[in-house]
Amino acid sequence: MKLNPTKISTLGQLKAAGYESKSIKDELRDNLLKKLSNDEETFPGVWGYENSVIPELERAILSRHNINLLGLRGQAKTRLARLMVQLLDEWIPMVAGSEVHDNPLKPISRYATELIKEKGEETPIDWIHRDERFYEKLATPDVTVADLIGDVDPIKAANLKLSYADDRVIHFGMIPRANRCIFVINELPDLQARIQVALFNILQEGDIQIRGFKLRLPLDLQFVFTANPEDYTNRGSIVTPLKDRIGSQILTHYPENIETAKKITKQEALLDKRQSDVVYIPEIALDVLEQISFEARNSEYVDAKSGVSARMSITAFENLLSTAERRIIKSGDKKTTVRLTDFIGVIPSITGKIELVYEGEQEGAGSVAENLIEEAIKTLFSNYFPKIDKLQRKDAVTVYDDLVSWFFEGQGFELLDEDTDDEYRKKLDSILPLNTLLDDNLPDIPKEDSYFMKELLLWGLVAHKKLSKHRFVQGIQFKDLYGSYIRGL
Repeated sequence: MKLNPTKISTLGQLKAAGYESKSIKDELRDNLLKKLSNDEETFPGVWGYENSVIPELERAILSRHNINLLGLRGQAKTRLARLMVQLLDEWIPMVAGSEVHDNPLKPISRYATELIKEKGEETPIDWIHRDERFYEKLATPDVTVADLIGDVDPIKAANLKLSYADDRVIHFGMIPRANRCIFVINELPDLQARIQVALFNILQEGDIQIRGFKLRLPLDLQFVFTANPEDYTNRGSIVTPLKDRIGSQILTHYPENIETAKKITKQEALLDKRQSDVVYIPEIALDVLEQISFEARNSEYVDAKSGVSARMSITAFENLLSTAERRIIKSGDKKTTVRLTDFIGVIPSITGKIELVYEGEQEGAGSVAENLIEEAIKTLFSNYFPKIDKLQRKDAVTVYDDLVSWFFEGQGFELLDEDTDDEYRKKLDSILPLNTLLDDNLPDIPKEDSYFMKELLLWGLVAHKKLSKHRFVQGIQFKDLYGSYIRGL
């Protein structure tokens, strides 16, 4: 029922308007049913979960369950919890001045019941917007029962000259203060077991107990917990009786394809409009960027249990554009196109986002990052150019022979980080076999994408051990594998 908060300020006016109270779980359920019947999007801006996580989450809400979102880092668990706020009523009434958002028609605190007893129909009413009905707590080992549920406040007892036997000396913790709200506890396994035990009664009976007070406070809460599977073995666990009291456990996952991953990255990246105006990004560059994350999740050097967050692609995308932007400022160009050499600039975004296993530590984070970029290129290479077989006769003729011979007969080829666009294009155009390969395999490619594809060809041959690549201070040098060695002999 939609009411106008500006016209209702007392309990009597609220009753006259025909307001009917409902629990938060019924509120979420009713509003979700409306959205589903109107075929509206229930969790906008969350991609890749349309046929997996979101239907399960909708079923949990319809079942009035408390929910545990279980998944690796960077899988939109907290985002989903925050979006649940949009399923709440826009405004709800509360007894003015209540610490626990007392429902005027069903007060639970001593303060609210005494105020209503004293003022009756003239009891003042405040209104809470749904955006204010989201509470969040990161579970850390130092969280106490007093933080979450409450404790006796000796200062309040002294100021009000009350006995410790009087329940008015209680200082409520975060959970009672979140009454009639969504309460999220992130990284639940990090919460000490004895603190998890304190949640049993709240989840099962909806009430709290503080320091032995005979106090029944039937709270109305929607709990959402988030947890990382890694935590079950490394940093702690969710105690079994608590898991038993959580209605639905929903498993989240990473994007299953590059197209979904690109939507997430474009939506979440913090870009300056000036960057978008001066830097053109070929679509294949975005594919390479996302493929790096897919390679990292399958890499023998990266700890799979820790996961590779979607934030890696987002920050890498921001770094990629900043690398190109910095280059045009230094070179004096007004516009530019993202180059494959610009991917050297995304390495800091990768090294800070991956947890390495022992073999990865031995290789070094920088080397692993470069390896992931090469593997991404290697994976996408065969989508555009003839496949290079790993086991191939040495005398076998391939379409790449002319290009490899060009490097064998020459002295190498360099692309500098700060080459102007004209210099960069002239250098790539000077490799005639490269132009021929591009014309034969991608005759309809737009001109603005063609130079990125030429560079992809070179990097692809390096990844397939047909050419060698050397990074030096100012740029990258490409050479044939054996020619320089043979000439030296």
